Amino acid sequence: MKILAVESSCDETSVAVVEDGRKVYSNVIASQIDTHKKFGGVVPEIASRQHVEAINTVLKEGLEEAGVKLSDIDIIAATKGPGLIGALLVGLSAGKALALSTSKPFVGVNHIVGHVCANYISFKELEPPFVGLIISGGHTYLIEVKDYVDFTLHGRTVDDAVGEAFDKVARSLGLAYPGGPVIDSLAKKGKETIEFPRVMIKEDNYNFSFSGLKTAVLNYLNSAKLRGEEIVVEDVCKSFQEAIVDVLIEKSFRLARETKLDKIVLCGGVSANSRIREAFEERGQAENIKIFYPDLKLCTDNAAMIASAAYYEYISGKVDENNLANPNLGLK
Repeated sequence: MKILAVESSCDETSVAVVEDGRKVYSNVIASQIDTHKKFGGVVPEIASRQHVEAINTVLKEGLEEAGVKLSDIDIIAATKGPGLIGALLVGLSAGKALALSTSKPFVGVNHIVGHVCANYISFKELEPPFVGLIISGGHTYLIEVKDYVDFTLHGRTVDDAVGEAFDKVARSLGLAYPGGPVIDSLAKKGKETIEFPRVMIKEDNYNFSFSGLKTAVLNYLNSAKLRGEEIVVEDVCKSFQEAIVDVLIEKSFRLARETKLDKIVLCGGVSANSRIREAFEERGQAENIKIFYPDLKLCTDNAAMIASAAYYEYISGKVDENNLANPNLGLK
């Protein structure tokens, strides 16, 4: 079963052809990062316009790279949320128009679920159940994946997403956008010398809060400047990153123990962070829990993960007929 999928939730226009949720024939991505760098973040109006300009070209490239025609496609899918409303509408409209004009089934996909499914592409042997940690610029979720379409939400951020915290701290340090990769790189040269808070909220609660950590970093920087003290950017980056890692590790492994699951799956753009991967691997070996994370090219937004999610939703028979764009779509 071949699925043609479109992803346009933020600043990547992507089209992929994937077979049976796992075999990727093509995964074309047109990124807008260079455009948004000068603004220090994604500008929604600019993102929407660039999606409109790119969508037809990327669709053509996706089919050509896969070596298939539209007549070879069984299902058409697109991201319906969450994301930027204007950006979502471009990809969703393109996907629905293709499905309508070719009389093929259409599946609107939850972008968050798509991130989880990226691991099915990287690891053909991976199957539920497992604990899933979704960490990206806009989302932080801790879930129990009981089946391909059956999720239990245990925790989420109550303020900033983890990737958002990385970007805001990077901006305060005068670093380039996106901030996550820059902080990850600089942290390797730093010493963990600054005590930043690890916000756990409550011991029986799996929610996350990164706003206080971000504020603590800003307060440290402002105080150091007022006292005329030297700010060692590498030390700030490492100390901040370790505070993030400690919270993610503690809550993820606690949920794995509580649910008696021996697999933790990381996904989303921040799962590309080398220190997060290293720390989870170390703790996983100590507690005999297997750690999975996607190939780097599948961590950020891409259409292959959307195609994978669409496949499992379609064969489950639980396809949601509400395919309106929903910028605030979450996990129930």
